[in-house]
Amino acid sequence: MRVLVTGGAGFIGSAVCRHLIRNGAERVVNVDKLTYAGSLASLRAVESDPHYAFYRADIRDEQVLLQIMRRERIDAIMHLAAESHVDRSIESPDPFMETNVLGTVRLLNAALAYWSGLGTEERGRFRFHHVSTDEVFGDLPFNRGIFSEETRYAPSSPYAASKAAADHFARAWYHTYGLPVVVSNCSNNYGPFHFPEKLIPLTIINAIEEKPLPLYGSGANVRDWLHVADHATALELVVSRGRPGESYNIGARAERNNLSVMECICDLLDVRLPRKGGDSYRDLITLVPDRPGHDRRYAIDPSKAERELGWRPKRSFEGGLSETVDWFLANRWWWEPIRRERYSGARIGGQHRSVA
Repeated sequence: MRVLVTGGAGFIGSAVCRHLIRNGAERVVNVDKLTYAGSLASLRAVESDPHYAFYRADIRDEQVLLQIMRRERIDAIMHLAAESHVDRSIESPDPFMETNVLGTVRLLNAALAYWSGLGTEERGRFRFHHVSTDEVFGDLPFNRGIFSEETRYAPSSPYAASKAAADHFARAWYHTYGLPVVVSNCSNNYGPFHFPEKLIPLTIINAIEEKPLPLYGSGANVRDWLHVADHATALELVVSRGRPGESYNIGARAERNNLSVMECICDLLDVRLPRKGGDSYRDLITLVPDRPGHDRRYAIDPSKAERELGWRPKRSFEGGLSETVDWFLANRWWWEPIRRERYSGARIGGQHRSVA
């Protein structure tokens, strides 16, 4: 397949690009605006591969996107470009509406124009894969319930609301125009190249630097943790085997509350990088006021993906978290420049193609 990946310089998007190249994709075309969360350094392993190309472009620019699709003869689109940090959406919702909602609609328009111009065989093969989140479903009680593909949407944050709207637009383009759309909703991801303001990488890096480890509320909030490499494998199966008009929930059945995640990281670092004086990194955990609208619990039922796509995560949470801690210890070259810039938007390395 010749796949266009939007947001391919982000955390999940870069994992998808690396995975597709490793698995022998004919062409992987990365389209990314390179906002604060995008780093071309995450693609260093594939940037020189002849099967990979990068275009710096905004998904709100329909004509540019259409040019790229036609130039690269795209077979499938994997749409991962999104503003994704809940705290940022609370502070400033507008960029989330612009990118996640308007950007998705513009991308759908470009995809529809491109798909409409394909031959019969190419039209039958084409897929538009919209990648979303379990946060569109709202939250669950601590002691019961699980999200399925039939769960009613009830987003709590501006971020979740913007992703829910994008999901609805993607499905509308399938029902109204016949664009072969498939949707996936995933649980919380973690792993290498994770942007340093998210819970797991922030905890690891703050601990390495002997700084406080901020924890919202009491740390009781529960998430289902999915390793990004396992997610990338699932996404390839969704775009290649998923049925148009269907959605697939992707989760690892690995629920953990935030406090236990932080304690596990601290325990791993106590062994790998002992503190002077023998104190535990757990002593750095610092409770901070909870954020507004903080969802209590997310839990995904991945049975449909397991049954129809034959997908299973390969990593346990404990094994994947151990690998992740080791990666951050061994790859300061990646996160230290981002940390120094304090998420200012400075880009690190790489080349991009013009569209003109």
